[in-house]
Amino acid sequence: MTERLASTLPSVAGAPTPSMVDEAIDWALKTLYGVPDAPTRDAFERWLAADARHGLAWERVQSLAGEFRGLPPRLAHDTLQAREALRRRRRRAFTFKALGLAAMLGASSWVAREHAPWQRLLTDASTGTGERRALRLADGSRVTLNTDSAIAVRLGAQERLLTLLRGEIFIETGRDAESSRKRPFRVATPQGRLEALGTKFLVRLEPDAARVGVRAGAVALQPRDGGTSTVAGAGEQWLMDGHGSRRLGPAAFEPDGWLNGVIVARRMSLAAFLAELDRYRPGYLAVDPRVADRPVTGVYQLQDIDGTLRFLAQAQGLRLIYRSRYWVTVAPAGA
Repeated sequence: MTERLASTLPSVAGAPTPSMVDEAIDWALKTLYGVPDAPTRDAFERWLAADARHGLAWERVQSLAGEFRGLPPRLAHDTLQAREALRRRRRRAFTFKALGLAAMLGASSWVAREHAPWQRLLTDASTGTGERRALRLADGSRVTLNTDSAIAVRLGAQERLLTLLRGEIFIETGRDAESSRKRPFRVATPQGRLEALGTKFLVRLEPDAARVGVRAGAVALQPRDGGTSTVAGAGEQWLMDGHGSRRLGPAAFEPDGWLNGVIVARRMSLAAFLAELDRYRPGYLAVDPRVADRPVTGVYQLQDIDGTLRFLAQAQGLRLIYRSRYWVTVAPAGA
């Protein structure tokens, strides 16, 4: 993966130099983990306009935009700061090697092993931004990965263990007919473990919690730090952090809509809707505060995000401001 963006690219006309790729990485980190104010946006636009090769460097870095978004905010901050220190000490020959080193300097053992983009090569299955993938495991279970997701699978003698490293999955547990004993099916997350009790369910990693939705059967939730174990039943939504679990009320959108390639929204705020849509599109979707609370209702396709944005703008009387192919702000029509 890193080889695609290695900063050993030849410095010929039309190709970005190593330093340009380096600068693009910094812009990606700043825009994805900060709140880009007007001076930051203006500086970014000036950087893009200064050289045509900057746009190429930005596109290459944005091919991993979903991976950077999956990093916890504290790790992103540490990554940026550590990279600046590395830059001052020496000129790098391989930009993403330095990025990986810097991130590990600020990471916990779980984050360094499970969340870092460069570790995705060690997973059993993963998806890119906007991609969905369905798998059938050897025990007969079916697993569907949503956008920008990764899992590791271990079918051992004592248990069937699936580790959700990032993103979101839908699981339909199999009968495990080939095993001589009934092995429990468990899902590991940073916040704790889940055990399927003959079921269909969704698991989604939030910044500090795991969201669990049960479509059929039941799921036992066991928080990491020894909180009370809970059983979630069919039709229920739960949120589990490291200390406990709590049942959620009705969601503003259908949690499993993505399985059919759509977002089904019910009076969802425009800001929340765009945050959800942003998961399926490389780059950065921003919303003007003046329209952030506007309610959105309807069924919106995920296959063509820019087409969905145009439809939304027309239906809601909004304006789409494209600062680049990857940086879009949704604003009032008169803005």
